[in-house]
Amino acid sequence: MLVNRRAVLLSSIAALAAGRRASAQETIKIGQIAPATGPNAQNGRFMMSGARLAVEAMNSAGGILGKPIELVGEDDQTTNPGAVLAFSRLVSRGDIAAYLGPPSSTQTHAIAPDVLKAGRPLFLIGSDPALTHMGNPWLFRCRAHDAYSARVMAEYGVKDLGKRNWAVVYSTDAFGTAAMKLLINALDKLGVKPALVQGYVNQQGDFTPVVLAVKQSGADIIGSYFTFPTDLAVFARQIRQLGVTAPWIGSQSIATATALSLAGSTLFGTFGIVDFAPESSPEAAAFATRYEQAYKSPADAFASLPYDAVTVLTHAINAAGGTDPEAIRKAILATRGLRGVNGTLSFDANGDGMRGLNIVRNDGGKIAFIRRIEFND
Repeated sequence: MLVNRRAVLLSSIAALAAGRRASAQETIKIGQIAPATGPNAQNGRFMMSGARLAVEAMNSAGGILGKPIELVGEDDQTTNPGAVLAFSRLVSRGDIAAYLGPPSSTQTHAIAPDVLKAGRPLFLIGSDPALTHMGNPWLFRCRAHDAYSARVMAEYGVKDLGKRNWAVVYSTDAFGTAAMKLLINALDKLGVKPALVQGYVNQQGDFTPVVLAVKQSGADIIGSYFTFPTDLAVFARQIRQLGVTAPWIGSQSIATATALSLAGSTLFGTFGIVDFAPESSPEAAAFATRYEQAYKSPADAFASLPYDAVTVLTHAINAAGGTDPEAIRKAILATRGLRGVNGTLSFDANGDGMRGLNIVRNDGGKIAFIRRIEFND
């Protein structure tokens, strides 16, 4: 009997110790949807690398509530159905505290109804203003949306470069169409009516009709919203082949590492309205150094945006004291003055956390910082 009691006691002690080890090894999981395949796969690698770098930094500092963070990734295949499938896989696990969304606004629109049903925070990468203004309380953004980028693009082109004869080129997806309308509105407020407003279909491979329309318009400046850097690179090569040398101001994609690699010298001299610029702040400079040391390549916004999202989530979950979704949501909305890689994060009631953007120029393949614009409205 004594032997049996001793065996039971030892067994109980062992079980308790195992339980403590299991508890100590528990992780707080963040799901990430990113393109590992398809035409946006290179940007996807930046997204995953930026998120991993943030997780490593946070874990080195103690993780969340004393627990390590674990990143769980799913491939969106650069398609809307792929994004929906990737999100459903993450939700089906049942152990994800929050999510990092796919790169495009179009994909986020596709998964938004499922995000609402899941009832957990998702940080989106897309810049379509509508995403945080359609009554979904679980969508958050660590970047300035396109109502701001359109204003910066228009004002820099008209006031700084002195150009009033615009050709506006845009993707006909949700992101590009919304941004095009915002840019036209911003130009209109400056008394400018574009000479050309030309849409294109993503991943069409040949931009001859588009570049011919730009050349024939006689425009003295191009303003663009391209969804995929691969499309932008094709357009850049073809527009230069036709001898069009007008100044060109593009949205985020024009200054991504992917576009610089694919388009090469055809993007020299172009301007970008971007979220991330290493010279814009000490935090951005430190991130650029850490990223290059870790991955042996320069960082861009597709790396910096997930990094900031993980930073906000770490801050919010710690403030919430746990992973209750509603408590995390309220803690995100209460975030004020948090210094991020892309600027200072203070969230409004819609879930938008930033209203600042950088103007940069491609100087011989290097992205040179011009200045940062901050909005108070």
